[in-house]
Amino acid sequence: MIGELVPYIAPVVVLLLILGSAIKIMPEYERGVVFFLGRFQGVKGPGLIIVIPVIQQMVRVDLRVITLDVPSQDVISRDNVTVRVNAVLYFRVVDPERAIIRVEDFGSATSQLAQTTLRSVLGKHDLDEMLSERDKLNSDIQEIIDAQTEEWGIKVANVEIKHVDLNESMIRAIARQAEAERERRAKVIHAEGELQASKKLVEAADVMSSNSGSMQLRYLQTLADMSNTNSATIVFPLPMELMTTFLKQNKPVTTGKPEPEA
Repeated sequence: MIGELVPYIAPVVVLLLILGSAIKIMPEYERGVVFFLGRFQGVKGPGLIIVIPVIQQMVRVDLRVITLDVPSQDVISRDNVTVRVNAVLYFRVVDPERAIIRVEDFGSATSQLAQTTLRSVLGKHDLDEMLSERDKLNSDIQEIIDAQTEEWGIKVANVEIKHVDLNESMIRAIARQAEAERERRAKVIHAEGELQASKKLVEAADVMSSNSGSMQLRYLQTLADMSNTNSATIVFPLPMELMTTFLKQNKPVTTGKPEPEA
């Protein structure tokens, strides 16, 4: 009996192997691009799918967001400063058919495109803009890469510039520039304070000149403030009107007659 089944064992094993290789299980985040005799047939998945060996071929495509580290690039800014810049790119496949058929390796192609775009975009800006306007530069790079990879069925979600590396001499020059800028702002603030104080002093002088008693009150207030300090020196303001009276009394009277000669 067993001998009669021996001829059928080999075909059954071959059939089981073919069925085993034909059954594919696709997770939720993957899709399969199926080709029938070399021609595109369709996109299948997720779940259980059947792919006939030899006749059909399938390429798996991951639909999750891919994090691509853009290598450091030497960039010459618009003001002729050489810097090294690296970035990170986030993208995902939205059309598996175009990602497989229209480009050989969409990951490598996106990486090369990101490197060239990073150099070209940053080269149009000054160093100060690279350091202070990163959000705008990230948006510009993202829009350019997204527009060019749309044909490949790829959506660029975000681009972030990570580091802008400078040489030591440029770091020292930037530090000197920042120090000079802080000194300039301090001088401007001090000058504005002096201007405002002078205006207030003019207004106070106008108010005090309208009433002679206000000056005496100010003298008394000044003496009260000085008495609170631990000082042995007392400064008392002397009105100029008193000095004028003394000068008039000591001034010699002239009669207009010439003095007799000796």
